This record gives sequence, C-alpha cells and structure tokens, in this order.
Amino acid sequence: QVQLVESGGGLVQPGGSLRLSCAASGDISSINVMGWYRQAPGKQRDVVASISSTTGINYVDSVKGRFTISKDDAKNTVYLQMNTLKPEDTAVYYCNAASLRDLGTSRTDYWGQGTQVTVSS
Repeated sequence: QVQLVESGGGLVQPGGSLRLSCAASGDISSINVMGWYRQAPGKQRDVVASISSTTGINYVDSVKGRFTISKDDAKNTVYLQMNTLKPEDTAVYYCNAASLRDLGTSRTDYWGQGTQVTVSS
C-alpha cells in the first residue's frame, strides 16, 4: 500500500500563488507516475499535471506556463507550484500515485485526501 498526504491548499487572490505538497510513504518502490488532479463542484476529477519516470512531465493546457510539477526523490514528495492563479483553478486538488505493471497493462492508483484551493477576490 501507498499513503499520500497532501498539504498547502488555501485561499488566495487571483494572480497569487500556492505550492501544494504530497508526501508519499509505504510501498513506493513500484510507483512510476505521480501527479495532481482537481475536482470542482459538479465536475469530474481531471488530471492537472503528472510526472512519469519514463515519459516525463505533462500538463493540462489550461495550466501550462502557470503551474510547475516537481519531485524530490530524497523526501518522497511531489510538489505543484501554482502561479498566476485564476478563479477557475478553484477546486479540491488530489495527489495521485500510480503503479503501472506488465508494460502498462495493469495499473494501481493511490490518492491523497485532497486539499482545497480557492481563488477568489
């Protein structure tokens, strides 16, 4: 099992910044991909950014140039630096870790508890 603990959410004005952190523990040796998802009220949970050990970093178009995902392997922690925040970024942000096995034919996902990000003036 893998446990993910998130922190760093909060209330920020438009144009402001936040940094989310996600600390992973447990059986993390099998994790290939980590990322951040977000879910606004009444909407589905969508990927925001991800970092893969094989394919690198990807972002959803709406956050490109504003958000940066990074990983500190020594601390087993992934970060999401969010700059130039917009009201439409308001959502619960979830850390995700995934283990892909058998050439990607099998996948196990682990989720953090979620942290609220509210962008409002």
